[in-house]
Amino acid sequence: MKSKVYFIAVKNSESIEGINQKLKILLDESKVLDFIRKNDKVALKMHFGEEGNTGYVNASHVRVVCDEIAKKEASVFLSDANTLYRGRRLNSLDHKNLALEHGFTKDVTGAEVIIPDDTKSENSISVEINQKFITSAKIARIFIDANALLVVSHFKGHILTGFGGAVKNIGMGCATREGKLAQHCDVAPVVHLDRCIGCGACEKICPVQAIHLENKKSVVDKSKCIGCASCLAVCPTMAMFIDFSAGDKVQEKMAEYSLAVLRNKRNKAGFINFAVKINKECDCWGMENPRIAPDVGILASLDPVSIDKASFDLVNNVCGKNIFKETHPEQDGIKHLKYSQELGLGSLDYELLKL
Repeated sequence: MKSKVYFIAVKNSESIEGINQKLKILLDESKVLDFIRKNDKVALKMHFGEEGNTGYVNASHVRVVCDEIAKKEASVFLSDANTLYRGRRLNSLDHKNLALEHGFTKDVTGAEVIIPDDTKSENSISVEINQKFITSAKIARIFIDANALLVVSHFKGHILTGFGGAVKNIGMGCATREGKLAQHCDVAPVVHLDRCIGCGACEKICPVQAIHLENKKSVVDKSKCIGCASCLAVCPTMAMFIDFSAGDKVQEKMAEYSLAVLRNKRNKAGFINFAVKINKECDCWGMENPRIAPDVGILASLDPVSIDKASFDLVNNVCGKNIFKETHPEQDGIKHLKYSQELGLGSLDYELLKL
């Protein structure tokens, strides 16, 4: 049986209020929140955006979702896990403060922001999955302990996975820093010496001191590198490149981590994708990055694979081409969806219900 994916179109020129009205219609018609029961503690998985980035889902849209959860007499909190790379989301205090600065205050959203400190052992849990790459996944305990999980994702491009949607928001986003390292550890940058100007920006940004200058050129110690790609983001001449052949493995590890998160959430998880402000790169990039497609709309489903495949198809249809392959030719984002289907997370076969 095909999974149902509900969709409501949004245009570039629409106001926040207009989008909120459409979001309310989508929630009512899709019944995507019907798995939530009275007194459930609901974790609403977000990406609050890195400092300097504005691509993340607007906090006022989150208010619409939180209000609907409140009507079910359940409690809800907003959460994310900390990052590998150096920035405002590296530790829990700065991460939460940035979320508040980006508008995710209780006054705006109706929910508290909780960022677990995964340097404390009680905030992390090992989930045994015994898969091809990951035997035991390191997950932020808050997502496992919650009675229900609602994943609200910004659908956009990504340098290592082609695109990022629900599966990436779960697999990479719910992992502790140790878990993120396990997913990235096969990816190390290569320095194109003819482009390197020896500015030292990569050396300064590297969170693990894996880069240093020799003869005014950057050198990467691959034994220390954690594959966070911070150096790519700051390199002014694009001298730092990733060996993208490792991208397939990252995608499959990410899918296995999604399995670890969702394993105890059968019939207790829902997914909302905002295919608006569709940027070339992830919201982790601390800068504005170019839009690669017009706004498409908002999608809702109980199937993370189907909602991502539907989002992918809708964006490409409006562009008249595979825009994600064009912008990231080294990556095939469908790979992690195919593997997610193999793992039993959902189906690539869906029925799109347009509202």
